[in-house]
Formats: sequence, C-alpha cells, structure tokens
Amino acid sequence: MLIKEFRVILPLTVEEYQVAQLYSVAEASKNETGGGEGIEVLKNEPFDGYSLLNGKYTKGQYTYKIYHLKSKVPAFIRLLAPEGSLEVHEEAWNAYPYCKTVISAHELNSEKLKMREIVIVDVANDPVKSSDYKADEDPNKFKSNKTGRGPLIGPNWWKKCDPVMTCYKLVTVEFKWFGLQTRVEKFIQDTERRLFTNFHRQVFCWMDRWHGMTMEDIRRLEEKTKEELDRQRNVGQVRGTKGE
Repeated sequence: MLIKEFRVILPLTVEEYQVAQLYSVAEASKNETGGGEGIEVLKNEPFDGYSLLNGKYTKGQYTYKIYHLKSKVPAFIRLLAPEGSLEVHEEAWNAYPYCKTVISAHELNSEKLKMREIVIVDVANDPVKSSDYKADEDPNKFKSNKTGRGPLIGPNWWKKCDPVMTCYKLVTVEFKWFGLQTRVEKFIQDTERRLFTNFHRQVFCWMDRWHGMTMEDIRRLEEKTKEELDRQRNVGQVRGTKGE
C-alpha cells in the first residue's frame, strides 16, 4: 500500500477554488475524451443525508463517473489486463470544502498517518512532461486580466501572494497482484502527481474564464459538458494524457 498526501498551493481563496475546480474539471474532461475513451458521467445530482465526516457535511453534490482508460495506462498493464477491465468507476460526494470518493478520505488511523508521504506540488516550478506543456497554461507566464494575479515567479512565490490557499489531496493505493503490486502502485501515485500538477496549472491559468461565475453557471456548464462528452467519446481520435 502507498499513501501520499499531496499539498497544492494556489493563489486563490477557498471560495474561489470551489468554482475554479468544477469549471476546470468540466473543461479538462473534454480534453481527455474522444475515440472511444474518456469520461462518462452517469450521475451528477444533489445528495442529502450522506455523512462525509462523522455526521458532518451531509449535503452536497454526488457524481458517478466511468473513466475509459485503455490507451492511458502503460503497455505492461494493457498486455496483462483482461478485456474490458481498463475502466475506473468513481463515486464522489462533494460537500465543499470536503470531498470523499470510494478510494480516498482523510479519516486515517494513526498507523496509516505514519505511513503517508507528504508531497508539495508547486504548480509554477515542478517539472512537467514535454507532451503536457502548453505555453498558455504556464503559471510562470500567465497574468490574470481580471484579478491582476500572476505570473508566479521564484521558488517561494506563495510568500508574496495574497490570497493563498492549500488544497490537500490524499491518495491511498492498494493493488493486490503478486509480482506487479509495487510497480502498479508506484505508477498510479506518479500519475496522480502528474494529474494534480497539470490540472492545477490549468486552474490558475484559466482564471479569467471562471472568475465571476456562480454555482448556477457551473451546474449549467456541467450539464452541457455531459452532453458533449457523450458525443465526443464515440467519435474522432483518442485525446489527452497517454500511457507510456
């Protein structure tokens, strides 16, 4: 089992991040969908009565998605995986600022807390793969016209930012397959870091697109995105992140 706690520092308020995250998830989903693969949204609806943390945060938004991933995993996994198995089903309960999925939660016992590795994700300075890099999604170059924030320059840029916040992402991976466990668990954690880095670079660099949107705007965007994903998934070429 590998447990990592990713800490992503962003020049946003906690309230802004709610809109920024949801907007960016919708847009990034379209970039990852096409040619029979990508993201399928089965449910996106309010929930009431599901407790995220010991009776707290019982209302929010529930989503159920399927990730069709065949070309997005390494060749050694594609060779071994049974036909139809390269799909990930995700249920998530988002009662902002807390979100729980079927594979992660921050309610760790003391033993697992000791096991976890803390990883700081620096969206401005952490290296990205050449295939992932886009100049218009580079926090070193982006300056927001709406807010005046950016570019993010220097090794400790967050000390010069106001506002600033930290997003905590806890990822627990347990893959039980003799001979492959260590390799697959490491791959998944490395991929999570890659996704968190690229995604939050987009969150910041797309600021002028989402800043000022309301939650009503976001729900309309999500409904429109669901329809677009259904069309995209069955046409064109595979898009977005590729496995190696």
